[in-house]
Amino acid sequence: MKKIISILVFTILIVILFTVFYPVAILGIAQLAPNQGKGETVSVNGTVVGYQKIGQKFDKSTYFWGRPSAVDYNAAGSGGSNKGPSNPDYLTQVQKRIDTFLIAHPNLNKAEIPAEMVTASGSGLDPNISVQGAKIQMVRIAKARNISVIRIDSIVTEHTEKRLMGVFGVDKINVFLLNIELDKVK
Repeated sequence: MKKIISILVFTILIVILFTVFYPVAILGIAQLAPNQGKGETVSVNGTVVGYQKIGQKFDKSTYFWGRPSAVDYNAAGSGGSNKGPSNPDYLTQVQKRIDTFLIAHPNLNKAEIPAEMVTASGSGLDPNISVQGAKIQMVRIAKARNISVIRIDSIVTEHTEKRLMGVFGVDKINVFLLNIELDKVK
């Protein structure tokens, strides 16, 4: 009987620790983070329009497109498709994405499309694309917005995040921030 009581007491203490004290401690630590742990929001004219670190769907010809999402950009349920490169359904889906991309970018051929533009990221919420992924979309956007490719290229260059310490990772561009900047161009 003593063992049962000690086990019950231990269980109650663990439950209190992990349902009360741990969440309160994490909440307290989050208050020290930027935006009190609520994510890095982006505001335009005083209105929050999205989150900087979460990929969002852009499919209009006037915007840069980001990586496809296996979860339709649902931040509540991030995840990949779990389909491998030999899965026929996956190959069909990637081919549809390639075909759609080529229709929107008739100046390109299949070999010029970076893999990231037709394959989803592991989380389904990757907010970044490569510089190449942005540059191949510039002609489409210039036509749709009736502005010069040179102007769009300068915006892409301004929003390129260089690799960490010039060595780690790759140069990348946050699609959401890039599209917000595009909307400022008159």
